[in-house]
Amino acid sequence: MKALTANRNWMFAIIGSACLVGAAVGVAQKDVSSDVPVAASATELSSIFRDVSKRAMPSIVSIETVSKTSQVSNQQMMPFGDDSPFKDLFENDPRFKDMFKQYQNQPRRAPRKMGTGSGFIINKSGLIMTNSHVVNGADVVKVTLNDGREFTASDIKTDPRSDVAVIKIDAPDLVAIPLGDSSKMEIGDWVLAIGNPFGIGMSVTNGIISAKSRGPGINDREDYLQTDAAINPGNSGGPLLNLRGEVIGINTAISSRSGGYDGVGFAIPVNMARWVSGQLIDHGMVKRSFLGVGIQPISNDLSKSFDIKVGQGAIITQVMEDSPADKAELKTGDIILNFAGKDVSGPRNLQGIVEQLSVGKSYTMELLRDGKRVHKQVTMQEMPKSFSVAKNESPLEDSSKGKQKTSVNDLKIEVQPLTKELANQLGYSDDVNGVVITSVEPGSAAEEAGLMKGMIIEKIGTTEVTTMDQFNLGLKEAKEKDRVLLLVRNHSGARFVVVQK
Repeated sequence: MKALTANRNWMFAIIGSACLVGAAVGVAQKDVSSDVPVAASATELSSIFRDVSKRAMPSIVSIETVSKTSQVSNQQMMPFGDDSPFKDLFENDPRFKDMFKQYQNQPRRAPRKMGTGSGFIINKSGLIMTNSHVVNGADVVKVTLNDGREFTASDIKTDPRSDVAVIKIDAPDLVAIPLGDSSKMEIGDWVLAIGNPFGIGMSVTNGIISAKSRGPGINDREDYLQTDAAINPGNSGGPLLNLRGEVIGINTAISSRSGGYDGVGFAIPVNMARWVSGQLIDHGMVKRSFLGVGIQPISNDLSKSFDIKVGQGAIITQVMEDSPADKAELKTGDIILNFAGKDVSGPRNLQGIVEQLSVGKSYTMELLRDGKRVHKQVTMQEMPKSFSVAKNESPLEDSSKGKQKTSVNDLKIEVQPLTKELANQLGYSDDVNGVVITSVEPGSAAEEAGLMKGMIIEKIGTTEVTTMDQFNLGLKEAKEKDRVLLLVRNHSGARFVVVQK
């Protein structure tokens, strides 16, 4: 089981099991009036659980991964090494000498590494969906069907960015499970999770959709369904089903303090998994489009500054050189409202829209720029394999001492010009412009807004900041306002912050 430690001792645990995502609307709830016995309603729900489980079980598989054995030296496998005080005893005592030589001449193998997970059959030809982390790096992938038959998987294709994988077995009489529509799942809908927890055998648990569009920071590509259906190590890759028996998610991770089920599980939406699996089957890899921007959601403070609803759109904080966004003349501060005919409700939503667009094709984007709606045509490019904007943050170097500083009493911060030499010392690229924060008054509104020593201020309101004069001009223009909008940058990228005055 792979784990990541989060704040407050929460642990995000990637659970060992495979599953395909499918989604559909759960069976509509019936109005339970006072003249309908509670027992009858409970029995009806129980019957639905039973029928869904019975139909799904033939399509669910257990997965066991094994690494190839490798030759190792006899010295590594001997109970006593050259420095052992018992070495002479084994080599010279007649009772042990022959046994020692025989042992020494035998090839030794390292122990085999094994892992377990789950999966589900998506095509009668033998295609199985599971998690990438279940099978990635394995030399042998053994698949056990619900009827006990065992097969060795071939043609293993993985996408670590989304944690989706497709494997194939050559087997007769397979039963494929239907995939649903994860976009139709709503918070409160009943779901069933099936998999092989702890390797004890196929098990079914029930729960509800607890939340949608979760991004706990486990993978590059996240838009998880959250569920309280019990999932544990071994469930990874197994399906999350609606009450129609359709896959609406792949059980992938748990948030746990104990390492086991604590009531918070995450599943990859089937709509995302369906697209990724199609790419893997057709191309052997996932071809994603990319826009080439840094973005952030519209928070409560930003909504007031930009006069837009919270959660509506996504604001551009950075435009990468020679990217589709750059060629379409998008600008920092633009708010993306709609792209390719789909409304944008935040960064993860926009990412999901962008990556599935066709490379080389142009799409219409609706922006909010300086309070006005603007339309742009954006031609998509394939995402570079090394695409990443995150860097490690480093503190302001002492070499900044002695440089010109300007005290900004309104914001309770001190800044200085950002020279190329200072940018290099701070770990920023030469093309970064702005002024660098050299101190923040403790307890000030600036500190509460998240401003820190070493950050670069690139914009105040709509004023670009490349010199101290522009910085002071921006502050002057914001003097009559009760809040100041800043575009700041650290080594994780750029973002907008609002400082209350």
